[in-house]
Amino acid sequence: MTKTRALSLRCDSIEFAVMPGRKLSDRNVDYTVEWIPHMETIQVVLDKRLLQATDRAARQTKRNRSALVRDALREHIRRLEIRTLEERDREGYSRQPGKPDESLTWEAEAVWPAE
Repeated sequence: MTKTRALSLRCDSIEFAVMPGRKLSDRNVDYTVEWIPHMETIQVVLDKRLLQATDRAARQTKRNRSALVRDALREHIRRLEIRTLEERDREGYSRQPGKPDESLTWEAEAVWPAE
């Protein structure tokens, strides 16, 4: 469980989180703003259409923009790692291909049972 060091308020079904030492008026009221000690703040340049699509997706999933982008980056990195592992396996099998009859012992295991 991650601890958020912020003051959380609820007003007219909009949730706010204000960093210590900041006024509520310093924050964008459309999103929950979290400050978590192990996170860094970055700037990302997006074209207008991508930003609008991001904001729509954030509202639809009931997350703030930062959470949506974090999740999207995690998913992208996970897919890249899987792609790298698959490529490694492909290269390994192409360098040392299996013998033609090597998989025959497993053929019976791959057959669907009779219904």
